[in-house]
Amino acid sequence: MDLFNNDSIDNCLPNDGEVYYYGNILNIEQAQYYFEHLLKNIEWDYDKAIIYGKLIVTKRKVAWYADQPFDYTYSKITKSALPWTMELLELKKIIEKKTGETFNACLLNLYHNGNESMTWHSDSEKDLKKNAAIGSISLGAERKFSFKHKTTKQTVSMVLETGSLLVMKGATQTHWLHRLPPTKKAKSPRINLTFRTIQI
Repeated sequence: MDLFNNDSIDNCLPNDGEVYYYGNILNIEQAQYYFEHLLKNIEWDYDKAIIYGKLIVTKRKVAWYADQPFDYTYSKITKSALPWTMELLELKKIIEKKTGETFNACLLNLYHNGNESMTWHSDSEKDLKKNAAIGSISLGAERKFSFKHKTTKQTVSMVLETGSLLVMKGATQTHWLHRLPPTKKAKSPRINLTFRTIQI
């Protein structure tokens, strides 16, 4: 089945944005291969944020890779991108072919278990190209992922499986928040790759 340009899948949001869940684009063996290689070879570091003037270090780890050493600032912390690894380039090529989109950077998140989560937020930093697609690949433990409309407070949730692809685009970041809630069900790690476009 050809999912190019989202012709064969429905928008998960009722209005004011576009979110497409492709399901598994990698089989179990492929997902496990990439999970193990990324866990071992990515230069992970604890994520940091400045909240009310205080430096907060999270249990979750992150990494930032791109075409160039792009700076990316969020939560008042600036990261400088590392050069692509072979595995990241392979995954970028897979999702670009699947979606028809192009990406020049990737923010990776490593959640060690279900206690580690992400609060409500939108990816609307000034470094990112406005309304550009964000392609999110999930590897490892299944986790619930939720959206909340900024005005109506309507919520939409789904379970992201290992090897699956979720794409956010259009006005999604303007009108919707998203989060990865904590859960007691997930005992093992999850890696999330969010392929993005830095405004050049």
